[in-house]
Amino acid sequence: MSQHVFYAEVHNVPGVLSHISGMFSARGFNIKSLTVGETDDPERSRMTVVVAGDDHTMDQVRKQLEKIVTVVKAVDISEQDYVERDLALIKVQADSAKRMEIHELVNIFRAKIVDVAQGSIMIELSGKENKIDAFIELMRPFGILELARSGRIAMTRGN
Repeated sequence: MSQHVFYAEVHNVPGVLSHISGMFSARGFNIKSLTVGETDDPERSRMTVVVAGDDHTMDQVRKQLEKIVTVVKAVDISEQDYVERDLALIKVQADSAKRMEIHELVNIFRAKIVDVAQGSIMIELSGKENKIDAFIELMRPFGILELARSGRIAMTRGN
């Protein structure tokens, strides 16, 4: 079973998210990642859904997505050349002795420190899922206080 990355352009109306997530749920698929955001047209939103399954089944899923009234189009971009990003905010314990080491790791991963408090640092990191996973593993020994991830967004290259 391989991961498939779908994007769906949908009408920006109430209930769209529940219709789409319900369609996946009804077919027994676990959504690994789901992001939704408004496009340049405020009447449309773009959903990126990452789910695991074989090619034939995922083609059927794409066809079912397109049958949902609020879906304008649905595309499985897994076999295309695309750029993907995930965003994470990570709050880590950081006393004065640990801050320099954390700062060095932040620089290596091209992350940003976005908040500093008495006993913690909040870090923003974007990139591919495996980059963020690797950074999180390096932060665990410092003590992760809180972690939030956006889920994957993706867009095909070129026209």
